[in-house]
Amino acid sequence: MKRFAQARGIALAQPPDFKNLQDIERVRALRADALVVAAYGLLLPRELLGAGRYGALNIHASLLPRWRGAAPIQRALLAGDAQTGISIMQMDEGLDTGPVFEQVASAITPDDDAGTLHDRLAELGAGLIVEVLGELADGRARPTPQPQAGVTYARKIDKREAELDWTRPAAELERAVRAFRPTPGAAARLDGEPLKIWRARVVDERLTPGTLSPELVAGCGEGALRILELQRAGGKRLAAAEFLRGHPVAPGARLG
Repeated sequence: MKRFAQARGIALAQPPDFKNLQDIERVRALRADALVVAAYGLLLPRELLGAGRYGALNIHASLLPRWRGAAPIQRALLAGDAQTGISIMQMDEGLDTGPVFEQVASAITPDDDAGTLHDRLAELGAGLIVEVLGELADGRARPTPQPQAGVTYARKIDKREAELDWTRPAAELERAVRAFRPTPGAAARLDGEPLKIWRARVVDERLTPGTLSPELVAGCGEGALRILELQRAGGKRLAAAEFLRGHPVAPGARLG
């Protein structure tokens, strides 16, 4: 949006927060039809929630009330949800608690990661917000209060969460690899050296949790994970076969 505005000479403001009353008044003075928020990262103050003729609308990347909060895409992947989607919500003073105008669902495929899901939901959200704004202008939009049942919270991702715990089931760790791709990357240690695991699949093998075979099969608390793409600290992302040509793994290697 910033690049779009700059390229067309549209006025741009980037307040770090809304503690400065001048920033609030600058927005209010625009007398906008609506304020539209997408992955903004700041809660709008009460003075701005009603600043637009139609209030403030949020393009939220989940099917509310599931996954209110900062990281709905990653949390949906980590939980193994079969689907997620986009909600166009009227903002209130709560955390993603306002009534919903429209929703559209999208299936989560076995190959989806946070990057592919983000891009697909961005496309859906772009189309849906235009549709809802048109309905508001025509007087046809009617938001529906969120149900009390099914509320979950998508807390912000902590980098420590990306450290794989090999006592967990392989299916859970495979979801984590996808949830933390492209950032921050699922983290492990191979014989004490930092490692990022970018792609993996669940296999029906049994190894001691934390053990890594010479074929890059990692033992988990339940099942095993075949590592398909990985990266040493300071190195490039490599497919498993290419990695092994330069860094063969000895029997009994340990993952931390």
